Amino acid sequence: MDILPELIVTGIAFGALLSLVALGFVIQYRATATLNFAQGALLVLGAYLVSKLAINAGIGFWGAFLVSIVAVTFLGVAVERLLVRPLFGRGLFVLGIMTLGLDLVLITILQKAIRDSVFPLGDPWGNRIIDFGGGITLPQSRFVALLVAIALGAAFFTWFKYHRWGVAMRAAAEDGATAALMGIPLGRISSAAWGLAGALAAVAGMFLSTFPTAGADPSLRLVAFAAFPAIALGGFDSTTGAIAGGMIIGITTQIVLGYESHLSFLGRGVHNVVPYVVLIVFLLFKPDGLLGTKEVHRV
Repeated sequence: MDILPELIVTGIAFGALLSLVALGFVIQYRATATLNFAQGALLVLGAYLVSKLAINAGIGFWGAFLVSIVAVTFLGVAVERLLVRPLFGRGLFVLGIMTLGLDLVLITILQKAIRDSVFPLGDPWGNRIIDFGGGITLPQSRFVALLVAIALGAAFFTWFKYHRWGVAMRAAAEDGATAALMGIPLGRISSAAWGLAGALAAVAGMFLSTFPTAGADPSLRLVAFAAFPAIALGGFDSTTGAIAGGMIIGITTQIVLGYESHLSFLGRGVHNVVPYVVLIVFLLFKPDGLLGTKEVHRV
């Protein structure tokens, strides 16, 4: 039986979560021209907090999920206020290295806390499977994740287009100096962007740690690195492009993973390399990404 339809459905669900991670990157980049390499550690932190609070503290899954979102959101704001803002104007390289160092600090702390264990989240979906017929199945948790990702994507699109804070963030991304002269508070916009990216990391981290994944563990941060090809594919400054790029990378990765036994001549773990191969091939023909802003140089 051909497994391609099921792999596509699984890829859509995985791509939706990848899109949430990519969307966080893009929001931060648009607000502060910074690539936050610590986003992967925030994914792990969000999932770890849900597990500890739901299982150990006994406050229930939904309460733990809410507390996790709030905690990671505030951490994102704190990082922007204490570490990113003092380095404004130092260049993308300096800010990138700073966030890479932050990622190493956070993941070291989390690895010490988690050790070799895998922390279950106590989510209400468990290992239940939805059968769509025709041999197409999907874990219930991934189906819920897909619905949540679609809802969040639509909410962010509406917010960016119509809400005054969304419009202000777009204006700040287009021309920060002019936006400041028009009275737009760039500092608050920057903090809001990092807070929103933290919230998205907490949501994505929780869903990525549910079945078929065994639970929260430090390897979850590798998903954030898979999001880099997604944002580059979609265009670094495009929120819609981040969603599209996440879907393309998610579907491609799952298809290659499903047929990996037939690709043994390429070596083991080829699905981990495929996102970067897709990115390289695509950028050869469209260097600005799917929906990225084209740079115009006067000569």
